[in-house]
Amino acid sequence: MQQLIELVQKVRRSRDLSRKFLFLVLVFALCRLLAFIPVPMIDAATLRSIFDNSQLLSIFNIFSGGTLANFSIAALGVSPYISASIIMQLAGVIIPKIKETQKDGESGRQKINQWTRLLALPLAIFQSVSIITLLRVNNLLLSDSWLVLISISLILTAGAFLMTWLGELITQYGLGNGVSMIMTVGIVSQIPTTISRVTASGGGDQNWFNIIMMIVVMIGVVAAAIIFNEAVRQVTLQYAKRIRGNKVIGGQSTFLPIKVNATGVMPIIFGLTLLAFPPFLGQLFVSSNIGNLVAFGQWLNSFFSQGSVSYMLIYFALVFTFTYVSNVIFFNTEDLADELKKSGAFVPGIRPGEKTKNFLKAVTNRLTLINAIFMSTMALVPYLLQSLTKVNSLAIGGTSILILVSVILETAKQIEGATIEQNYDKYK
Repeated sequence: MQQLIELVQKVRRSRDLSRKFLFLVLVFALCRLLAFIPVPMIDAATLRSIFDNSQLLSIFNIFSGGTLANFSIAALGVSPYISASIIMQLAGVIIPKIKETQKDGESGRQKINQWTRLLALPLAIFQSVSIITLLRVNNLLLSDSWLVLISISLILTAGAFLMTWLGELITQYGLGNGVSMIMTVGIVSQIPTTISRVTASGGGDQNWFNIIMMIVVMIGVVAAAIIFNEAVRQVTLQYAKRIRGNKVIGGQSTFLPIKVNATGVMPIIFGLTLLAFPPFLGQLFVSSNIGNLVAFGQWLNSFFSQGSVSYMLIYFALVFTFTYVSNVIFFNTEDLADELKKSGAFVPGIRPGEKTKNFLKAVTNRLTLINAIFMSTMALVPYLLQSLTKVNSLAIGGTSILILVSVILETAKQIEGATIEQNYDKYK
């Protein structure tokens, strides 16, 4: 609490940080306003009742900041841009040109951002068409004329790009990473709704049990999220001594920090995205009225029913697997070993080159195993809470808290860095 107070005081004392914070608040207010502007020709009341009784839809609604349940013009939120960013990161491992561009500093980052925006357009159109298809299957459209369907798709796509643009404005003129901040304000906006559902469920002793369980679990998840987000494995590095002229340089010792949670929440987002497809196909098959397809669709809906044992086992396995895949993307031990060798650094007792690469790979594999178990467990927290509290639409859990904790910590570090830079410039 003391550190939070000091952070607020630093923002108040700095005119630049105060201006950035004010801009951030104004954009947040605009985002929340967009969340309540509805798309026309939708049966909003029935749609909200469907979200209230679906765990998976409630989780997606949390990430969208309530815009999906309201079916506002910003219903897609920043999800197309996030999906495009994930695809670009994966492409950087496979396509050499993208990998080279990622290493080109600021100019490379701008090119990658531009390609990400271009990729986000077809993804936004695809997501909008998928949502419209689900609405038609569930008879939630007041009109299914082609003009209405195209209009809704264009509105949703434009809303997604508007939210992405606001996120980029936050990155440029506000505090923190814009896209992450928009996701954060959306999650925070749903906390009162989640609390009201927990307190309203059951009665008497059951009500108090729900409240106590939610508080205990949330405190534990927040503590675990902070520990894993900040945990690093420090690998000792030694620099070789070199003689230049009459001077001896190098020889100093330092540390290579390897984060335990180097993947963030990307594996959970991967898992949620994949698990959304089988129920979507199941509803399409059931509505086809073709015998075999109807039966297969009913089996898909049953097998991938949220909260079922089969669903949770597959979800756990997907997140566990994607954590390892993401670790390969974020931490390339071969490139790192080459960079250390070129700079004259080595791990004491380990030969540079192939031996160093194998050592770093063994270290990261152990850390990734711990992180994979942690991420997979965090992904199942909403379902575990649901089984304990009997609140079917309880969606705030490990993933949401991981996002909140990581964004808050990164923003705090950015504020600290800005204040240090200002003080340095003052006494230069």
